[in-house]
Amino acid sequence: MVVFHHLPWYTTPYPNERGFIYRMPSKKVKKNEEVVSSDAPVVEAANVSDAQAVLEETPTEKKTAKKESSKKESAKKPMTMDELLASTGTVIRAPKKGSVMSGTVTDISRRMVQVDIGGKTEGVVADKEFEAAREYIDQLHVGDKINVYVVSAENERGQILLSLKKAAQDQKWDIFKKSLETGEALEVRGVELNKGGMIVTSEGIRGFVPTSQFGKAVSSNLEELLGKAFKVKVIEVDRTKNRLIFSERHVSEEALMKQKTAVLDAIKVGEIYTGTVSGILPYGAFVSVTVPLEGEKAEGKIEGLVHISEISWEKVDDPNRYLKTGEEVKVKVLSIDAAAGKLNLSIKQTNDDPWVNAKEKYTEGSVVKGTVSRIASFGVFVNIEPGIDGLIHISKIMEGEMPIVGDDISVTVESVDPAARRMSLSITPTEVPMGYK
Repeated sequence: MVVFHHLPWYTTPYPNERGFIYRMPSKKVKKNEEVVSSDAPVVEAANVSDAQAVLEETPTEKKTAKKESSKKESAKKPMTMDELLASTGTVIRAPKKGSVMSGTVTDISRRMVQVDIGGKTEGVVADKEFEAAREYIDQLHVGDKINVYVVSAENERGQILLSLKKAAQDQKWDIFKKSLETGEALEVRGVELNKGGMIVTSEGIRGFVPTSQFGKAVSSNLEELLGKAFKVKVIEVDRTKNRLIFSERHVSEEALMKQKTAVLDAIKVGEIYTGTVSGILPYGAFVSVTVPLEGEKAEGKIEGLVHISEISWEKVDDPNRYLKTGEEVKVKVLSIDAAAGKLNLSIKQTNDDPWVNAKEKYTEGSVVKGTVSRIASFGVFVNIEPGIDGLIHISKIMEGEMPIVGDDISVTVESVDPAARRMSLSITPTEVPMGYK
């Protein structure tokens, strides 16, 4: 094998196991005062003639190889921006005005936030959009993933203008949702009063506090809360309906609310409890019920309503005729509205329904005494006992014998229908008719 340089006149043979190696000297050599460099190509061959032949072919082959390689490289080299992006795997997203895009915060300054949204240039939040979302921006850090709203695809400086208002609002609604789940109190400011309650603002978003959700300490003078900050708890959140409901009572009366919850857990439907009449209205009476709490020596109180139809077994026109404020009464729990924290109570059902045994107690043909309770066009109603009224049909009353309300009279029982809660009566004669034997 021979290793031969491209300059054959300065070859130096060196022996090896296959013959001689012909190569240029490693140092510069002078020939006829000319300096010849040793950086000529080296060719391996078995002898000098073979090496010379290889040297004669090599330049041409190398040039051809270089051309082929250059063609391949030219074919692979990207010629357009799309080809360049495709070769690097980069995808550029073209922002459209009004669209919401995700991006990464790349820089935050005193007046601007830069966001990489995958476009040709980074988007910016600046000027009034920066001020509108300043509170939200104060919580951002470089590298945060956020959603942005495209205000303008490109301004006169070639920048993509972005807005963080929606992202800021989304974050605030997330705060309200979290507060609802955890029960954490928030601060709101009173804005406006209406018939249903008060409009308030929190985190720049409007909400509502119903009148029923104010504690007794402030409910009588809600005007004092206008323009002032006060604590509330979130009781309803619905972003799709833009519905946000707060409760001041859940903060100011939190201890009472907890006790009320304990009472509602302890009270049982169908049980009879002792209570005190706390208020009387045309449609019924409110009773404050005392409930013993399991595992505790203390008692809890909760208010419930006795509807006018549940005050007595007899017909009640005016609750004030049957009850007085402060009076102690027995009540039976008919139902519990745990969500509203209300009870439906009954006084009359603490006693047996008089109609249950009316048929056995008042047999047909028996004579009983009663009091005229009401007069109608078709007859006269007579109260036999609390809860049981019978009817004397108008056809059974002789002319001139029409009784008046409040009269005590003797009547004869003609029929009793407990299921329909009806009793037919007739006036019992007080004198024996002429010719009777």
